[in-house]
Amino acid sequence: MNIVVDAGNTFTKVGIFEKDSLKKKMEFRSMGELLVFLQNTAADHLIIGSVTGKEGEIASQSLARQTIILRHSTPLPIQNRYASPAALGVDRIAAACGAWLLYPHQDSLVIDIGTCINYEFVNRRGEYMGGAISPGVKMRFDAMHHFTEKLPLAQAVPEAPLTGDDTISCLQGGVMNGMIEEIKGIIRRYRIQNPGLRVILCGGDAHFFENHLKPTIFVAPELVLLGLNSILLHNVAS
Repeated sequence: MNIVVDAGNTFTKVGIFEKDSLKKKMEFRSMGELLVFLQNTAADHLIIGSVTGKEGEIASQSLARQTIILRHSTPLPIQNRYASPAALGVDRIAAACGAWLLYPHQDSLVIDIGTCINYEFVNRRGEYMGGAISPGVKMRFDAMHHFTEKLPLAQAVPEAPLTGDDTISCLQGGVMNGMIEEIKGIIRRYRIQNPGLRVILCGGDAHFFENHLKPTIFVAPELVLLGLNSILLHNVAS
């Protein structure tokens, strides 16, 4: 049994794998809950991908025979062509490895919609080339509220009007429709350069957008967990 830990800015996802098969997924909202789980769960191997800086604390509670903290120097199943690998978020490289797992030897674009929108491109040669980062849903609403005197704080909705008839609906229409068109535009430009491109959607806020992008995308909610497990298996095999 392998344990995969994806520690994000908002919450932590944990996957229980048997080899390459995801058997169970859990979410933890606090570090304390996660640590209690690890203190009481044995495993053969464990990998930690964290953007919180608390990977050492998490690893200290591992009962696994082998614990791997994902870093820029960790061997990967793909080639990392990023110009500054030490600055690359581990969630981004895990998502790229997940894309290669799902679509080996194909050009793939991951769109991970969470705190930010992360775009990750993996080419058919198994090379991670980089991508782009833009503000996520909540960040956009928060910014308009924070940097103006009178605009209220609006919330994300699955279906926002093109033409709002009050301030809240105008904010929702601007953010939600703007993000849809941004994502469609990025996909279109990548497909011009890479015909046959596979597009994979994931992230905590992906559900707001998946119906607006079908059938041009594949939704993989657990892509980062799958990618982390593929990195774990690559290192165990090595």
